[in-house]
Amino acid sequence: MLIAALVLLTLVLIASISHKINIPVIILSLVIGIVFGSDVLGVIYFDDAVLAKEIANIALMFILFIGGFGTKKHAFRAVIKPVSLLATVGILLTAMITGWVFHLISGWPLINCLLIGSILASTDAAAVFSVLKNRQLDSRIKSITELESVANDPMAIVLTMFVIDQMLGTQHNLLLTILSFLWQLAGGIGIGVLIGNLAAYAIRKIRQNEPEFFFVYLIAIVMLSYSIANILGASGMLSAFFAGFVMGNKNIPYKKGLLSFNNTLSFITNVGLFILLGLLVFPGKFYLIWDKGVIIFLILSLLSRPITVFFLTSICKLSFKEQSFLSAVGIRGAVPIVLATYPAAMGLDPEHEIFNIVFFVVTLSMIVQGTSLIPLAKKLKLLSKSNNSSSRVLELVSVQDTNYEIVEVYIDEEYYHGSIRISEMKLPKGTLITFVRRGDQIMTPTGSMEIFPKDTLTVLVENQYIDMIAVDIMRSFVLKKLDEHKKEKIEEAVTTTPTDPVPADI
Repeated sequence: MLIAALVLLTLVLIASISHKINIPVIILSLVIGIVFGSDVLGVIYFDDAVLAKEIANIALMFILFIGGFGTKKHAFRAVIKPVSLLATVGILLTAMITGWVFHLISGWPLINCLLIGSILASTDAAAVFSVLKNRQLDSRIKSITELESVANDPMAIVLTMFVIDQMLGTQHNLLLTILSFLWQLAGGIGIGVLIGNLAAYAIRKIRQNEPEFFFVYLIAIVMLSYSIANILGASGMLSAFFAGFVMGNKNIPYKKGLLSFNNTLSFITNVGLFILLGLLVFPGKFYLIWDKGVIIFLILSLLSRPITVFFLTSICKLSFKEQSFLSAVGIRGAVPIVLATYPAAMGLDPEHEIFNIVFFVVTLSMIVQGTSLIPLAKKLKLLSKSNNSSSRVLELVSVQDTNYEIVEVYIDEEYYHGSIRISEMKLPKGTLITFVRRGDQIMTPTGSMEIFPKDTLTVLVENQYIDMIAVDIMRSFVLKKLDEHKKEKIEEAVTTTPTDPVPADI
C-alpha cells in the first residue's frame, strides 16, 4: 500500500511539471512504472503477462465506454467512411507492408515478421484518447483518429490470431474466418447499441435514486456490454464503446455529472494501465533488440502508416494537411502489448523476443508521437492556441424530463470587439439569459444591458439550439482582423449551421 502511494504521489508531482512541456500523462505513467519496476529501482517485481492482459482488458473497456460517451452523433456520422477503411483494410495493409519490409531488411522468417506487423498494426485507443483529450483539434480529424483507434482492434486481433494459427499449423476455413471477423464488428456494434438504448431507458426509471447510484449503474453497464459481447463471440471493446456512445447521445438524468465521473474514471484507468505495463517490461533486455525495434518503428511511422492513410483516404476528400496528421497519429499502446502476450502464451516466443520488440516499439511510439502530435497539429493549423471553448453545457438537474439545458457562453476579446444590448440579440425562441458574469461581478440581465467582450453569459436554451447558441451570440459582435486561417474558420462557423460550438481560440 505504501509503495502504491509513493508511485501515485511521484506521478502527481512530475505531472505538475510535465504539463508545461506537453508530455502526456500516459507517457509519465509508463516511465514511472518502468522506474519502479524490476530492472531500475527494483521496488516492484511484476512479470505476469497473463494477469497484465486481464487487467488491461478491464481498463480498456472503461476507457472505450467513456470515449464513446463523449462522442457526438454528428461527429460519428461524418467520418464513417474513412474510419471503416482505416480500421479494416488499413490494418491489413499496415501489417503486410511492415512485415514484408522488415523481412527484407532483417532476414527474419516472413511469418514472424507478419506476426509483428499484425500485432503493431492497430492504433491504441487509450493512448490516442489521452493525448487528444481536451485538445481543440479539428473536429473531423479528432473524430477519425479516436474512432479508428476504437474500431481497429477487432481486425488486429483477428489478423494476429490468423497468423498465430498459421505458425501453429492450424487450418482454418477462410470463409469462416471472414464471417467471424464480420460478426466481431457487427455483433459488437449491435450489442453495444442495444444495451446502450436499454440502459438509457432504464436509467430514467430509477431517477428517484440518490445520484451516487447512477455512478454504480454506469459501471455495471460498462461491464455488462463488454461481457455479453465477449460471451457471444463479438468484440467486447466495440460493444463497450457503442453502449457509451448511445447513452452519451441520449437525454438522461444527471448526464453532466456522469460525464464528469467518466472523465475522472478515464484518467484513473489510463494511469493505472500504463503504470502496470511499465512494470511488466524489463528494459535491461532492450539492448538485445533495440536495433530491430527502431527499424520497425521507422517502417511503421515513415512507410506503412503514411502509405495506408494516403491510399485509403484519397477517396474521402481529406486535405493534404489532414492526411499528413492522420499519418503521424498512429500511436501504439496497450492493445499491441496485450496482443504480444499471445505468442508467448502459446509457446511461439519462449525468449520473449517478440514481446520485448513490441514493447520497445510501443514505448518509442508513445514518446515520439505522443509528444509531437500537438506541435504538429499547430504547425498544420489543425489546432487552436487554447483549449478553452466559447461555450460549455452545465448540469440542469431535474427530476422530470426537460428539453432545456444551461449553457455558458464566453465572448473572447482576442477575436471579437464591439458591444450589443441584450434586447438586440437575435436568439432562438424560448432562450433566456439568466445572468451575466463580468470579471468578479454577477449581474442580473435586463433588455437594456450592454454585453461586451470578456463577458460570460449563462443561458437557458432548448436542447435543439445548444450547438447554435454560441454562434447566434457571436454574430452580434465584430470579428477582429486575424490571419487568414483563423478568419476562415470563424467565418465558416458563424455563417453555417454548426455541428460544434464556435471555439474561443482557433
